[in-house]
Amino acid sequence: MKAIILCAGLGTRLYPLTLSMSKHLIPLANKPILFYSLEMMRDAGIKEVGLIIGEKNNDIKDAVSDGSQWGLKVTYILQQNPKGLAHAAKVAQKFVGKDPFVMYLGDNLLKEGLTDFINSFNQNKPNALILLYHVDNPSQFGIAELNEERIARVMEKPENPPTDLAIVGAYLFDKNIFTAIDNIKPSKRNELEITDAIQYLIEKDYVVQPHIVKEWWKDTGRPEEILEANRFMLDNIESGIKGTVDESSKITGNVLIGEGTEIINSDICGPTAIGKNCKIVDSFIGYYTSIGNNSLIENSKVQQSVVMENGTMLHLRDQISDSLFGRNVTLKSFQGKSAESCFVLADHSFVKIS
Repeated sequence: MKAIILCAGLGTRLYPLTLSMSKHLIPLANKPILFYSLEMMRDAGIKEVGLIIGEKNNDIKDAVSDGSQWGLKVTYILQQNPKGLAHAAKVAQKFVGKDPFVMYLGDNLLKEGLTDFINSFNQNKPNALILLYHVDNPSQFGIAELNEERIARVMEKPENPPTDLAIVGAYLFDKNIFTAIDNIKPSKRNELEITDAIQYLIEKDYVVQPHIVKEWWKDTGRPEEILEANRFMLDNIESGIKGTVDESSKITGNVLIGEGTEIINSDICGPTAIGKNCKIVDSFIGYYTSIGNNSLIENSKVQQSVVMENGTMLHLRDQISDSLFGRNVTLKSFQGKSAESCFVLADHSFVKIS
């Protein structure tokens, strides 16, 4: 069985961050989102993965290379002018061949992984197995209605959802999905909807079964979702200190500190991940914070935030909280009153707070 991971989206909901990097490479607990997907494929026994990318996703090629670091063989498949999830599957048809395959959205996180999902498909041998998740806002998702052990109907973002079972980021299909895609038309938003292809299978009496998520699932399409997903991933870390911590510093909770990092006269409260070759001086790093490699934080307070590599925070009077910073961002304070600030900043930003 092969897998395709969809990574061609532009990530417009994460602008301006994604103007200069693929959203799938935004780090959670200092690891790119896409890397978690590749680990899941490896752990589920998948050996060959097709990454569906767009013309602006060369940074994904640079980060993933041939996939050998995960024991995978990675093939890159170009999706020009992305026109929906079903279109992404169609451009991967030659790679997939006639065998069943996993289709996974590369900006999704699934705590339980894919092993049970794939085992269920292999045991029951449906034509399609669709991952579902109970959500509070079903009108924002494709929704499924069930009839005992089969899916009876699917619909894309209905105004009055009949259930709270959202179709989320993982699918298992056999070759019949390509017949379905060939027989659907673009939707009102001019996309080939995967829900329309699934509905075609249902109407032609193919076996389409549900698989309901037992633990948590998370989309990472918006800044607030990135921060929440970062919290989820940090909840699962174990302490590991490879850098140096001086006697005047205090470490509490689960904290990861990378090689070459110096902690000087600072308080670090976990769960927190600090990358390699960082310097934290006279500062407070609060819980649920990720600090990327080669960052400098001096005389500042930051918590519940993501700071990507080469970040700099100097003499900030305001506590930074619930914020997302791109690469090479600098914040430097000169004067001002104490308060709390919140930012979403793209790569190479420079901010003076007064």
